[in-house]
Amino acid sequence: MYNLIGGGLIVIGAGLGLGQIGGKAMEGIARQPEAAGKIQTAMIIVAALLEGLAFGALFLAK
Repeated sequence: MYNLIGGGLIVIGAGLGLGQIGGKAMEGIARQPEAAGKIQTAMIIVAALLEGLAFGALFLAK
């Protein structure tokens, strides 16, 4: 039972983190459109790392 609660919290946390990453990246691109490529690349790398961490945590929670 506790692993289900832990899995749910992991998914919620990952979703909130990805939302923050995307939102802040869009704000940064809106403020400096010339830096869109660098911001987008950094956003994708951080999002991929967060997804990997979430999958690893889900694997451990099961």
